[in-house]
Amino acid sequence: MQYTRLGSSGLKVSRIALGMMSYGDPADEPWFLSADAAEPILRRAVEAGVTFFDTADMYSNGVSEEVTGRLLRELFVRRDDYVLATKVFYPMGDGPNDRGLSRAHLMNSIDASLRRLGTDYVDLYQIHRWDPETPIEETMQALEDLVRVGKVRYLGASLMYAWQFAKAQYTAAQAGGTRFVSMQTRYNLLYREEEREMIPQCADQGVGVLAYSPLARGVLAAPRATAPTVRELAEQPGRLRPPAHPNDAEILAAVEKVAAGRSVPPATVALAWLLAQPIVVAPIVGATRPDHLTDILAAVDLSLSTDEVAALAAPYQPRMPFGYS
Repeated sequence: MQYTRLGSSGLKVSRIALGMMSYGDPADEPWFLSADAAEPILRRAVEAGVTFFDTADMYSNGVSEEVTGRLLRELFVRRDDYVLATKVFYPMGDGPNDRGLSRAHLMNSIDASLRRLGTDYVDLYQIHRWDPETPIEETMQALEDLVRVGKVRYLGASLMYAWQFAKAQYTAAQAGGTRFVSMQTRYNLLYREEEREMIPQCADQGVGVLAYSPLARGVLAAPRATAPTVRELAEQPGRLRPPAHPNDAEILAAVEKVAAGRSVPPATVALAWLLAQPIVVAPIVGATRPDHLTDILAAVDLSLSTDEVAALAAPYQPRMPFGYS
């Protein structure tokens, strides 16, 4: 495993982050894995050197945080040996203050997350989306207070418009507060719209990019002959993804060509392309079987040539930005 700094901060993280969204209560969704089912997957990741784990309070209505906290306590001797990230924004109850980025919700949510995670602090606390109903000054001051009392060590953000992220960073700087060190956003070979504004802004400001959905919900992980189409996946319940684009097949063909030339699976190539982007700290990958990690972890050691990186990027055509609400 390789390790790198999270943006311009001093925090070191593994180049692969394990996303914990798939782990929770199977009674909520059939694709959630219980703690017992998830344990061999996490054990394999930890044995390979993964130290970065990402969840959110709303995943399986908090059960993902419970599973994450329990398994990490079992697999690591010291709390300081791993980096734990969670997110806040989405509704966690029926009350009017059980959602958003108000001071009330942030203060209640961090305490609830810490109880579920079984820890005194989270390394990276991320706002899951932008809250148009709460003044950004209120949000940034509340986040600053969480840092000052030691419940949160670093701040991160997730999918939003670049102007919103810039406004949040400016607000924190003007108040002499803590700025975001990371931006978690959708980024993969089939969806690169963040290259328009957000990624250049992060590069300019020293913010690390965490790429979620790095395999486009599995489309980049398997040959086209056996993988479900983007449209088929879009019709599955609970599968949030961009609409299919006419040149998706051309991109997948480029991935398969490089993969065949290197004798590695397409998933490994798609992740290696992300890791070759200087701004990307780590892709956040999901795994529902231990063997999934074989292809994922191999990407860290696959160094693509300049020509291969260019060939993978060449077929892409701009498409409508997606998923900001």
